[in-house]
Amino acid sequence: MNAIISASDLANDLTGANPPVLLDVRWQLTAAKAAGEPPYDGRADYETGHLSGAVYVDLDRELASAPGEGGRHPLPDLAHFGAAMRRAGVSSGTPVVVYDGGQGWAAARAWWMLRWTGHPDVRVLDGGLPAWEGPLEKSVPTPAEGDFVPEPGVSGLLDAEAAAELARSGVLLDARAGERYRGEVEPIDPVAGHIPGAVSAPTAENVRADGRYLPAQELRERFKGLGVSEGSRVGVYCGSGVSAAHEVLALAVAGIPAELYVGSWSEWSSDPDRPVAVGPDPQ
Repeated sequence: MNAIISASDLANDLTGANPPVLLDVRWQLTAAKAAGEPPYDGRADYETGHLSGAVYVDLDRELASAPGEGGRHPLPDLAHFGAAMRRAGVSSGTPVVVYDGGQGWAAARAWWMLRWTGHPDVRVLDGGLPAWEGPLEKSVPTPAEGDFVPEPGVSGLLDAEAAAELARSGVLLDARAGERYRGEVEPIDPVAGHIPGAVSAPTAENVRADGRYLPAQELRERFKGLGVSEGSRVGVYCGSGVSAAHEVLALAVAGIPAELYVGSWSEWSSDPDRPVAVGPDPQ
């Protein structure tokens, strides 16, 4: 099953016999914005224009629970998540396509949540809304209730202890910008640096300038250069489990299964007893 879909293929699928449910997950990281600046409102952007039939999904409220000991975007209550998906019309037997404003992080988080909880057919619109050349609409749809019931997978999810172990025994990728990995800056979380043993792998290097993913072979070569070999166990973290989902998706495009540390650096750095590494090297 492909993890991404082009805008042209999506346009064709929407006219087919089993059109996908569309989820609009526009979101931006706002924690580092200047004081007094209003928070980003993805729903407002959605209401100015979205793909026909798309339902807005709020990342902070429906794809995550409130910030706390589990990080800035811990897993949502699965009953709440399932109800949100059913309200959006998601059913187990219907394909789903998720998109955001183009960065791809939020759409990837929705993709990962649905895949990890058992939906068999979820794809992300490659390049997000900017890649779409068709018409947009402003009316808010009221889809028929879906039947999707989330059933979390037995694998694919890491906690802090498992991430630390994977950094020693496998390949743990840090999807944040290089300067955050090196500990040169930390605009959001309490401590700068990275998990000892983790490899710097900025998410931005998985995509072209227009936000679309690199071809699968180029991604395979990129991850090979980061130490991922055939049979490697791979995990990914970031600041709060959002951009890391984008890297898990890039790995899926490359044909490489990977696990997500949802708590990520926001959880790891909140415990002063956990070790922190700085500098360009994993150790």
